[in-house]
Amino acid sequence: MTSPVIRALTPSDSRLFHTLPGPFLVGRAAFGHRYATVHEGGEYRPEWTWVALRDGVVVARAAWWGGPEDTEPLLLNYFDFAEGEDDAAAELLRRAPWSVEYELIVPPHWRETPEVRTAASARIAAAEAAGMKPLVERYRYEWTPADGLPERPGRLEFRAEPDDAVILEVLRRVHSVTLDAHALQTIESPGGLEQAAQEELDFFNWCPSPRAWWQLAYTPDGELAGIHVPARNPGGPCIGFIGVVPEARGHGYGYDLLVECTRFLAGEGATSVAGATDRGNVPMAAAFARAGHRIIQERVHLV
Repeated sequence: MTSPVIRALTPSDSRLFHTLPGPFLVGRAAFGHRYATVHEGGEYRPEWTWVALRDGVVVARAAWWGGPEDTEPLLLNYFDFAEGEDDAAAELLRRAPWSVEYELIVPPHWRETPEVRTAASARIAAAEAAGMKPLVERYRYEWTPADGLPERPGRLEFRAEPDDAVILEVLRRVHSVTLDAHALQTIESPGGLEQAAQEELDFFNWCPSPRAWWQLAYTPDGELAGIHVPARNPGGPCIGFIGVVPEARGHGYGYDLLVECTRFLAGEGATSVAGATDRGNVPMAAAFARAGHRIIQERVHLV
């Protein structure tokens, strides 16, 4: 068997991405993922898309993603390969010049459908062979007006906060006790809690939505309860962040914040609102369900 040729695509041959055949694609529709270049109206760039070709035939492919203004990809979220080409797929990831997170997008309850579980498990195994390791599994939610606007509990008062230094301090407090796997990973790195808070703030600023949308929440006696950040990312309106400070936990305020965030975006004309939380964050998952947000995908994150 000849060794595969591994390279990036170019605008003139991006069509090669769609030439990968094989029975492993039985789960592709269930994965709910579509590849299209920016030129074709999609979100992917040929230079951030790599293929492994054996005798001129594509046997593995990977596409990295970033926002419209990003100069480097933020994550890998399209990766698959032909049956028996696990080694070529792993080698493709090893040779690619980016060490960013892999976000495997799968349908809800993906382990319960054998062909989807097999396809997803093969991708995870190939990524692990390339040196990655699982970090967390997350739920991806969607709310639409058809789901109905959740009623405000009316327990908190919401105020815009224009000072980034104040926002950063609130984020430090939120992440000082957190269930979020990404934040915990950063906290355990040399950058610690300060870097975890700064990364959240950087994400808020990265989103192409107004800075004035960020709001802090207070109890009627003026005590800080938390923060919610309605946002738009390149895919549309989203729950940018929900955080309750440690001293205000135990009262279910995460739900209040999520309701306000949802209603805020609906008031801005959102016809759908995306959201996400770790599978292990049981309180936040319960809040999403209670507020009418439906799980439409699950995502497996490897780093």
